Amino acid sequence: MMRPHSSGSEPLVSVCIANYNGMEVIDDCLRSVLEQEGHIPVEILVHDDASSDGSAAYIRDHYPNVTLIESIENVGFCIANNRMVKRASGEFVLLLNNDAALFPDALATLHRAAQNIGRPAILGLPQYDFDTGALLDIGSLFDPLLNPVPNLDPHRNEVGMVIGACLWIPKRLWNELGGFPEWFGSIAEDMYLCCRARLAGHAVLALPDSGYRHWQGKSFGGGKITQENRLVTSKRRRALSERNKTFVMVTTYPALLLFSLLPLHLTLLLIEGALLTLLKGDGSIFGDIYWACLKSVWQMRARLIALRREVQAPCRIGSAAFLAVFTWMPRKLSMLMRHGLPKLT
Repeated sequence: MMRPHSSGSEPLVSVCIANYNGMEVIDDCLRSVLEQEGHIPVEILVHDDASSDGSAAYIRDHYPNVTLIESIENVGFCIANNRMVKRASGEFVLLLNNDAALFPDALATLHRAAQNIGRPAILGLPQYDFDTGALLDIGSLFDPLLNPVPNLDPHRNEVGMVIGACLWIPKRLWNELGGFPEWFGSIAEDMYLCCRARLAGHAVLALPDSGYRHWQGKSFGGGKITQENRLVTSKRRRALSERNKTFVMVTTYPALLLFSLLPLHLTLLLIEGALLTLLKGDGSIFGDIYWACLKSVWQMRARLIALRREVQAPCRIGSAAFLAVFTWMPRKLSMLMRHGLPKLT
């Protein structure tokens, strides 16, 4: 069982859970932390993002040992996690989605790996579908346009990113990297953090053992394959994803790679948006997702250039090492061949 830190002692791990209207899932999440094996001193912090379903009051009443941070307004995933990590006392931080539940040996597995590695690193665990139990990924690789490609090879531990639904990082490394850019809002902040860590010479590793269950896509609607073998996602999720992936590309890609691929990426987004708009007969698709992405990149250009300088300054790896976690098959093309056009809700 988990050993809560007592007054006068410091926790080893701070589990940070961002909650928004999580009444249906928060019990599974919190219990999975409280029932961890290994007697690891743990503190639990929950940031409630102005929930309207009573989940904040429920957590306060039923989990008195949880540090509850209640926001008076909805601020998004990035700010929520930055606030929690700032308050965290542990040597290590585990970011955990409220719709995720850890396997009983998860923290012990992560801590043992962190000790064996002996240097600061971002770690993740295998992700399993909460409903079916199917393995979703063991971290993700990238295609050239920064679309995540699920890694299913247990022998490949070096990955491009681990999912922010369950992301382990030493607090010292989090502070060094500067946490999440708060203006990202939500989506792809984990991608940014992992790319920035790799540029600075830190490992991003997905462990093959233990794991967590995740209601994938529950928070933003869609983003998963249905029983009918269709990809279903929401317009809001797709808009945030395309915008923020572009932000990550602009800030983290080595210069030669950026100048080669950014024009191609933006052109393909316009083509994709035009085709989806025509095929689905919905003009809002182009304006709300694809044109909005290009407009945001232009409007945020000064902030993106400033962040790029900050990210690239301590770069300790070359382009070849950065590309070691890339695969060259375009993810969207393979998904189109398997599942057809996405359903946008």
